[in-house]
Amino acid sequence: MGFRKRLGEVLQRAVVRNGIIAVILINAVALGLETSENAMAAAGPLIIAVDRICLAIFTIEIALKLVAYGWRFFRDGWNVFDFVIVGIALLPAAQGLSVLRALRILRVLRVISVAPRLRRVVEGFVTALPGMGSVFLLMALIFYIGAVMATKLFGDTFPQWFGDLGRSAYSLFQIMTLESWSMGIVRPVMEIYPYAWAFFVPFIMVTTFAVVNLLVGLIVNSMQDAHQKEEGEATDAYRDEVLRRLETIEKRLSDAPPPNS
Repeated sequence: MGFRKRLGEVLQRAVVRNGIIAVILINAVALGLETSENAMAAAGPLIIAVDRICLAIFTIEIALKLVAYGWRFFRDGWNVFDFVIVGIALLPAAQGLSVLRALRILRVLRVISVAPRLRRVVEGFVTALPGMGSVFLLMALIFYIGAVMATKLFGDTFPQWFGDLGRSAYSLFQIMTLESWSMGIVRPVMEIYPYAWAFFVPFIMVTTFAVVNLLVGLIVNSMQDAHQKEEGEATDAYRDEVLRRLETIEKRLSDAPPPNS
């Protein structure tokens, strides 16, 4: 048990964590270079060797964590995330599994589990998902209503954009993202239907400027809550450590022999 505890403490040290981040970044560069024909022609074997060395380091790290924490390793969602990412990289990339070679880039995502600040961002996003579900439902209702109306109003004249419910929904999604919405879609429609702006402008105001900003607000609020919770936990840990040291000092003073008179 003592060995496992010491091993766990070593794995939690900043130097080890920073070393893993460096390996992840090196692996990301190597995987990017594999997509370059010129780089592979000049130093292909070296790039492949670097990739395999990085994978070996990741595998050793996971193995050491399994030894240090045992089954407790799988109680942490970030450990499970790392285990899955490394496990995918270890699967053989045969003909039927050639897509796994592309999935190797997912190893770069390990930097999220290693870097506390990035982990806080993801945790805040995940915490916001329940609230975001209600916003997505509202967005779906708005899109459904808008798609039905657009199909009824403009489908006959512009079937390429509003010919059916699916095309209307996709066109409205393009309009919501403000990508070529005016010159690409709305102005051609207004040449036939001059008052079409009365449909599209309110749709943009509701979806792009109201509902999307509501999503951003939920995520930001969740991240702030996660940050405050982390600060509170750090403060509590510091307080407990100070109290423990004070108790140790008090005990030593009480156990010390009285001074000679």
